[in-house]
Amino acid sequence: MSGARGPALRWAARAVAPGARVVDVRSLRSGAGPWLVRFGDPDRAAVLRLAAPDDRGARERLATEAAALDLAGRHALPTPRLIAAELDGAASGRPALLTTVLPGSSRIPATPSPERMRALGRAAAALHAVTAEPGPDLPLRRWPMDGAGGGFTTAWHGTSPLLVEARERVGGAPGPEPAVFVHADLWQGNALWVGDSFSGFVDWEYGGVGSAGVDLGNLRCDAALLGDPAAPGHVLDGWESVAGPARDLARWDVVAALSTPADVATWLPAIHGQGRADLTAGVVAARRDAFLRGALDRFG
Repeated sequence: MSGARGPALRWAARAVAPGARVVDVRSLRSGAGPWLVRFGDPDRAAVLRLAAPDDRGARERLATEAAALDLAGRHALPTPRLIAAELDGAASGRPALLTTVLPGSSRIPATPSPERMRALGRAAAALHAVTAEPGPDLPLRRWPMDGAGGGFTTAWHGTSPLLVEARERVGGAPGPEPAVFVHADLWQGNALWVGDSFSGFVDWEYGGVGSAGVDLGNLRCDAALLGDPAAPGHVLDGWESVAGPARDLARWDVVAALSTPADVATWLPAIHGQGRADLTAGVVAARRDAFLRGALDRFG
């Protein structure tokens, strides 16, 4: 509870309702934020995100998340709803964001069903039905987690020949395409489920505007890394059932694979934290390379 005290909790209570009283605070991420805050009314709760004192980019990401959730709310998309944002931290002590709570869990099953993967594809396509223009808080996203550093911009020198080949063949970022609303960090760990029913997408700090392929390729790559070789096809089936035929799919698959870290062991804590402790760095790397090899074989 040490990360969410005093001014931040008082600000959250005032934002939720006049006279609201905080009765419980629980970490949603292994002792760190975001925080699930419960109030005196047993049916009332909210998710509080706070900028870490030493995180210089936190305010910018909170501003992006606020703008993304505002746009999602106006289009009734499956996301949390924005309750309040205070980016200057005047009353909350630090830049802060407060949202509603979506039901469900982001735990990833070892063998997700084909219908679960198709549901993810359909949900992503619903985001991409929203057209938008890039702006200061919803910037252009050219690849997954664009703005986080590294990713698709990494030169891959000194890594595997396959990664170097892929980087050389795909060249720079794809040219302009229809500008749609994108999550830009779309993987199964950012999707909530109640049983087998999709609840919504969370963690919008890289939301923005770009090609639908930014999300579709990333979701397919994630499905290959954490599922089986057929899983990316199920994601595509669901997406195309809503949005129609996908464009430049092989290129976006390559871009997604190149947006993973060269050493996938750096991702293992997040993967294990979502219930997939069965996966090793060797298995994930082999699956990434197989997905990338297949995408390169289809790439013109």
